[in-house]
Amino acid sequence: MDTVNEAGNGGESTPLSSDTTWEKHSFRILAGLAASALLAGTVAYRLLEDWSWVDALYFSVITLTTVGYGDLSPSTDASKLFTVVYVISGISLFGALLNEVTKRRAHRVAGRRSNPEDQRRRST
Repeated sequence: MDTVNEAGNGGESTPLSSDTTWEKHSFRILAGLAASALLAGTVAYRLLEDWSWVDALYFSVITLTTVGYGDLSPSTDASKLFTVVYVISGISLFGALLNEVTKRRAHRVAGRRSNPEDQRRRST
């Protein structure tokens, strides 16, 4: 683990930002939260709208991916209010997951470009 000695904390070593728990586990955390959001939406629409499990999952996915075909729509006030909260939180969550995937891919590509050993292997 990379550390930095800081004079302000009595010379103790503190982990660099790349070694934080969030950096190490952010993809798993966000993927788990996204899967939980889909599960929660599926169960909520199953109970609130009395849709089949497949229809509830289908609506949850097309809602959070902003596709919105329009073939299903919430009909009760409770499910409409749930949808408002679900869309705002779910789209934000999936956006954060997509951002994390993009950051990791960019970091991997940048690491390959800056690693001279990889460049020598590619040229031979």
